[in-house]
Amino acid sequence: MNMASTSETGHAKNLSQFGNLIFFCEGYGPDYQPVKSDLAISALHALLDNGRVALDQSEAGRVAYNNALNARMPLYKSLQPRCTQVVNALAPCGVADEVVKDAQGILRKLRGKRAPGKRSEPATGGEQPIGGTHSVSQQSYVQQAEHLAKLIELLLAKPLYKPNEAHLKTSSLQALLQDLRTANTEVAQAYVAWSNARLKRDVVLYQQDTGLVPVALEVKQYIKSVFGAASPQYKQVQGLQFTRTRN
Repeated sequence: MNMASTSETGHAKNLSQFGNLIFFCEGYGPDYQPVKSDLAISALHALLDNGRVALDQSEAGRVAYNNALNARMPLYKSLQPRCTQVVNALAPCGVADEVVKDAQGILRKLRGKRAPGKRSEPATGGEQPIGGTHSVSQQSYVQQAEHLAKLIELLLAKPLYKPNEAHLKTSSLQALLQDLRTANTEVAQAYVAWSNARLKRDVVLYQQDTGLVPVALEVKQYIKSVFGAASPQYKQVQGLQFTRTRN
């Protein structure tokens, strides 16, 4: 799943506007002499550089997370059809009816369904990148892998289950299980890395007093106080908009 990053546009706009603000400040020459060191031209350039790095790292984290999701998708897409074939192959192997029923019960759980006559469980939704929704979705994928693990345990306990089809053999199912677990781990790790990168980005851009946006607003206020609200200098920067973008 490839999720577009609409919020990154807002962060990038703040950076662009901040760069324009620096250009105007440089144009004021010696008339721009703030007492506060955080508003000095050199400090503004450093803050802009840090902001660009933080935004790039956040975007790289988003891309890595999407790549992990996209890599996992075909594995789970094949899971239910494969397990359905396995369950269908059980009865011809000569195992007891109770074994087939147990396997069918695992398959229902894998599909997010309960036994006939009982209320169905919610179907697994698509992955979402933010907060608790990600955790719920991630857990559902983990549970699906564990349902496969239980099916494999059932099959290993039944020597009569010896299909000729390679993709239905327990060894093949064990390899699939390992791939699912690895994919889940990679998604989880990518999400944590992206989440941490977003936190760092937000500190650099929006931290009270020291973040890029609060500093930008303070610079505008300084220009207004030095040159006056009706001055050409303040009119240059007055229209530069800085916003707190979420996510």
